[in-house]
Amino acid sequence: MNIDWKKNPLIPAIAQDAQTNEVLMLAYMNEEAYNLTLSTGYAHYFSRSKQRIWKKGESSGHTQEIKDILLDCDADTIVLKIKQNGVACHTGRRSCFFTSVLQEKIILDKEVDTDAIYGVVDTLYHTILERKNAPAEAKSWTKKLLDDKELMLSKITEEAQEVVDAIDHESDEQVIYESADLLYHTLVGLGYRNISPDRVKQELARRFGISGIEEKENRQK
Repeated sequence: MNIDWKKNPLIPAIAQDAQTNEVLMLAYMNEEAYNLTLSTGYAHYFSRSKQRIWKKGESSGHTQEIKDILLDCDADTIVLKIKQNGVACHTGRRSCFFTSVLQEKIILDKEVDTDAIYGVVDTLYHTILERKNAPAEAKSWTKKLLDDKELMLSKITEEAQEVVDAIDHESDEQVIYESADLLYHTLVGLGYRNISPDRVKQELARRFGISGIEEKENRQK
């Protein structure tokens, strides 16, 4: 049975430990990711948030070695039987399924330092997404911003002006402080729109080799 990629251009892929049968994560594959998985022997996925192909572990080194691939009866979902090197979850936990609904608590501890692996920006962004998906009664400044669009937008505007003022006539330390505030609030805005900072990085990479004048002219066309 073959996958009909025209009918199902993106299919769920469940990563399961080949020895313990523990379900570690759920991601998605398009045809390119599927073929890369077959040809390399390592799990590749299509990231809906990053809008690109990614090899599991490309940043962390926590790769998934393919031991078998199981296709369901409708040929639109697959199970990857894998050997997980390191941890599966970007939060630093063994599995992505670490929140118990019935117990109302996190049941798995972090095993690795995500700041060291992914960098502060990516770690902060994923923390923002966790706050976004937290229960309505959860109290945090991030949650408050995400639940109040006007407040969020006004804070981004306010922090941007404070960066301008700091660059104009304040100390280096104050410029750094205000820039950190602006970056945080901008990441909240990205989280509100479900836009991964990786896509901003991709846009910056695209602009390498293009002069600023040329880029602005192209934008106006």
